[in-house]
This record gives sequence, structure tokens and C-alpha cells, in this order.
Amino acid sequence: MDLYLGIDYGTSGARAVVIDEQGNVQTEVRYPLQKKTAQHWSHRLWSLLADIPEPLRQQIKAIAINGTSSTVLLCDGAGKPVDVPLLYNDARGAVVLEQLKEIAPPNHTVLSATSSLAKLLWMSQQPFFAEARYLLHQADWLAFLLHGQLGISDYHNALKLGYDVEALEYPKWLNQLAIPIQLPQVLAPGTPIAEIRPDIAMQFRFHRDCLVCAGTTDSIAAFIASGAELPGEAVTSLGSTLVLKLLSHTRIEDARYGIYSHRFGDLWLTGGASNTGGAVLREFFTNAELENLSREIDPAKISNLDYYPLLQPGDRFPINDPKLPPRLTPRPETPREFLHGLLESIARIEARGYELLQSLGANQVQRVYTAGGGATNSTWTAIRQRHLKVPVVASVYTEAAYGTALLAKTKYRNSQ
Repeated sequence: MDLYLGIDYGTSGARAVVIDEQGNVQTEVRYPLQKKTAQHWSHRLWSLLADIPEPLRQQIKAIAINGTSSTVLLCDGAGKPVDVPLLYNDARGAVVLEQLKEIAPPNHTVLSATSSLAKLLWMSQQPFFAEARYLLHQADWLAFLLHGQLGISDYHNALKLGYDVEALEYPKWLNQLAIPIQLPQVLAPGTPIAEIRPDIAMQFRFHRDCLVCAGTTDSIAAFIASGAELPGEAVTSLGSTLVLKLLSHTRIEDARYGIYSHRFGDLWLTGGASNTGGAVLREFFTNAELENLSREIDPAKISNLDYYPLLQPGDRFPINDPKLPPRLTPRPETPREFLHGLLESIARIEARGYELLQSLGANQVQRVYTAGGGATNSTWTAIRQRHLKVPVVASVYTEAAYGTALLAKTKYRNSQ
């Protein structure tokens, strides 16, 4: 039996899913990500692999990994990180935006404080940069640990580095930056890169010809898992953050609003990511409280509380402002009313995001699939459907790791 492994590094946890040729799940493994360090990532990777039953590991034909978009790190010539990674929502690149505006085209995706390129420019001004040889995204570096080849990425992760996903090359304006570092070679997501390292194969009892593939981002992996496939279908990932992806005939790029489009076959996945989401809810409520209080909320009743729920200043979409202040007042008397206001406010941000995409030329939203932990909250689903005014349904599979396994399977079969 041929099997395929997808690994997901999201904002709060690492997960692995093994599927067979028919897409049936054979096993799932998960671990929390308590630390934001490369060493912790690698420890979690080895734990995930070790927890997959050995008989399954021996049948895995291909592996792919997704990571959070625009989470990057610098490595030396041996692949060792020279400093801590900069995470997806790290906005210290704001100090180089004026420099970037002189180079990049107007309203380009990289013109954001959290873009990979903004992070790279910021890092190029730090003392540790002299030790660096490669810039890698989270998924790139984790895959490198398995296949051993440095400097390889995919065009989903490379989008916010400035890679031209329409021409499939680095643009001239980016090459003219002449940054003394190796930018990744960019492949189509899922492309087989190399066989798994012999020492890893021996340690974990993988077959020696198991292929490690180019990866993708966590939100695109969630889209692949969802079952959405037609223009006008969208996926909202309700995890720690809020990520919107709308399948469209039209490519939309506008850094003023944090909007970007990923190549997706002959279509475009257009959307953006907000810092609001489940992490804010968990700041105030336990999982049990979220479940119990949600049952007490009437989703047909409109909350008059108008929040912009953030844990710290700054958002990326639909308002792209690294200094945007959180708005979490007034605080009502009961926890139920407070949760109602938070759910309603996040739903308004989601609806505002889709309205913005459509106003800029994307396909009209016909249906919204939901991935992430928020997909299980029926009260929140009803509130969101009231705001979105289209059917809101649960994704066929809600785990991004499942979508990454599907990507590995599809590309592996096409390469044979």
C-alpha cells in the first residue's frame, strides 16, 4: 500500500497526517508548539515522525511540509540558523518599508511590515547577517532537515519574498537589490526534490526511495484539504489567526489592504490574513468556556459591541496597519455577552475582507468552507453566515496536514 505524509506547522501546533491512495487517513499525530525556535521545530519534527507507526512509515512514498506564510530564518552554509526565526506576524520590517517603496512596484505584496522581503532587509542590517548564506522559509528549512539540500522553496512560500508567480522567476527589481545571500530556488508546490536522507531513513525506518517534496503554506494546505475547487468558493481558516482564501479567475494584489494572490493551477487564490482570531478568544476563555458559553448565545441576535479583537497592536488584512490598536472595550457584565461581541466582531472582519476582495475584481463569493478549530463552533458559524449571506459549511477535511498529504500524493503520482 502506497502512503503519503503531510506535515503542518501552524501558529500553535505541529501535526502529521498519513493518507493512502484513496485519501483515507491512516494515522494522525500532533504536538503543541510552545517555543518559537528552530530547535523546537526540529524536535517536534522528530517527535512527529517517531509517533507514526513503523509499518506505516515503511510504506510512505512522499512527504510534504507546510509552514506559516512569511515565517523566515537565515542559515549558514551548513543549514544552521544564525539567529532566531522571524515569525509570520513579526512587524519589525516596518522600519525598511520606505526603502522597499523605492524599489518594489506600487502596492506590491512585499510592501508590508511582515513580508518575507521586509524581514530580509531588516535582517541584512543586523550583526548576525555576516554569518548567513541562505534565506529559508519555515517549510523550506524543515524539508531541508529531511532531504539535505539547502536553498529550495516553493512559489507559495516565495510569494511574499517578491517572487513573480506569474512569470515564475525573480523580478529584475528584486535581483537589483544585490543582497549578498542565496535566495531560494523556487519550485512548484509539491514538486519532488530528493530522496529522504539515508540517516533519517535508517533512524525512522522509511524506505530509502521515499521522496521529500516542495511544500506550501498552512492556509493553502487548509484550502486544498477543504474540498473547495470552483471559482467563487472560499475557505476561511479560523485558527489562531483569521485567513481568507477565495478562488478566482482574477489575480488581486494590493499591499494597501494586505491582499495577495497565490497561483493555483489556472486560477488564483486571492486573500489575506488577519491577526484576529482564535488566539484572542483563548486569551479570555478556556476551551470549555468557549463551548459552554457559545451554546448560551442566540446567533440570530445581533451584538451591539463593536470590537477589533487583537492581542497586540497591528493587523495585516483587511486593514494593513502595523500600529492598529486593539479594541476590546467596553467590557460587558457577563462573559457570555463579551464572547458574543468577540464572535460577532471577528465575523464582521471576515465579511469586510471578502467584500474588499470582490470590490477589487475577485469572483463573487458563492460558498465559504471553514477550516481550523473555529469550524466546530456552530454558533459562530451561524453568526458568520448572517454576515456573509452565503452558505457556510465545514471543510471536507479541516487539517492543513491533510491538504499537504494530498499535495504530496498528487505531485508524486504525476511524477511517476
